[in-house]
Amino acid sequence: MNFDIGDAVDTAVNYVLDNFSPALDFIAAVIGFVTGGIQSGLVAIPMPLGIAIFVLLSLWRVGFGFAVFTGVALYLVNHMGLWGAMMETLSLVIASTLIAIAVGLPLGIAMARRDTVATIVRPILDLMQTMPAFVYLIPAAMFFGLGAVPGAIATVIFSMPPVVRLTNLGIRQVHAEFIEAGHAFGCTSLQLLFKVQLPNALPSIMAGINQTIMLSLSMVVIASMIGAGGIGNTVLTGIQRLDVGTGFEGGLAVVILAVILDRITQSLGSGRASVFQSLFRRRGEAASATAGQAVPAT
Repeated sequence: MNFDIGDAVDTAVNYVLDNFSPALDFIAAVIGFVTGGIQSGLVAIPMPLGIAIFVLLSLWRVGFGFAVFTGVALYLVNHMGLWGAMMETLSLVIASTLIAIAVGLPLGIAMARRDTVATIVRPILDLMQTMPAFVYLIPAAMFFGLGAVPGAIATVIFSMPPVVRLTNLGIRQVHAEFIEAGHAFGCTSLQLLFKVQLPNALPSIMAGINQTIMLSLSMVVIASMIGAGGIGNTVLTGIQRLDVGTGFEGGLAVVILAVILDRITQSLGSGRASVFQSLFRRRGEAASATAGQAVPAT
């Protein structure tokens, strides 16, 4: 006996389209507003100011050498004529990441606090992570048409599992002594979550956010096939025309953006002191040493 799963899926999709169009339109409007607002803001930033912001962030969070790399790399992206496309891609990555975090963090917390929720959600996350990336484009395009909105939705679905899994893992790995100390001081359930568990799970959560950003960037490029725009269009044009040079330029711009975002977000979760913090600390230590030497012996 054969089971025609494809026909069942088509029936379900048609049912959703026929009965839930207002809800789909509302979701598309909300995501379109978020994505469009971020994109308008980033595109409006002049190129020199945009490069300066990235360089200062790199200097603050990573170091002088990486700040120099960031400035040179972004100047190269602008020289290739891809600055505007990179800002469009960055806006989609930011919007998709924010939505994935808004949904994924509470879901990861619920998984950590209730084993029943973890049992139900874990197979869904496995499916989301093992499904080929191109498959997400089909329902996104059918439900929301073409453009940035279906690209953002497909990106959210593809990139959300890491932040959910690592939030769950980070909270579960908080030492029992910290939990017991919180209970001893009379913490409520919410106080224990926000003052003990989440702060101690922050490195794991930031690692999940970092992976979500990286997956968002990879999916945004693929989503150009349904009109998401950005650097993905350059890569797609190179593939369609068999133009190796154009495809390489688009791929290089994606790599540069990925490296910059990866290093900056990694530094946020590592607890590494910034360049300015290290500089001020050294000056404070030097001033203390000088003051100690100036005190006469009694």
